[in-house]
Amino acid sequence: MYRIAVVTLVTVIAAGAAFAAVNANVQERRDHFEEIGKAVKTPLKMFKGEEKFEIGPVQAALKKMQEKAALLPKLFPEDSKTGETKDGDETEALPAIWDNKQDFEERFKKLSDAAKAAEVSITDEATFKAVFKDVMGNCSGCHKKYRKEDE
Repeated sequence: MYRIAVVTLVTVIAAGAAFAAVNANVQERRDHFEEIGKAVKTPLKMFKGEEKFEIGPVQAALKKMQEKAALLPKLFPEDSKTGETKDGDETEALPAIWDNKQDFEERFKKLSDAAKAAEVSITDEATFKAVFKDVMGNCSGCHKKYRKEDE
């Protein structure tokens, strides 16, 4: 009887640890995406003409995109198809990520490359207006294919 209780306890602890790891991946990737969102908030306002153009926030956003694009692909392991954040929000990742893993991971490289190229080519408001939309297109293209729509 004692053995059964110990085995049951160990199984419950192991299952809890596995569940926590999945949630950790979901939470970590959510945090990284939110950092990108915060970084691009001001440049998007500049792009829309709601704020005056300044190169600093644009360059910071492009650097943040590159940084996060390097980290994010590893946060989508097979065992993280489901899970929730610390706030109880379910993952917004669609199963298509794991069905098209190579394409999904290549999109992060494409985003990073576009952000790096833009970092060099954006020198003023005119070049910003010409280039930034294409960089952001990498984000929206991935969201359309691999992220649940907001309800």
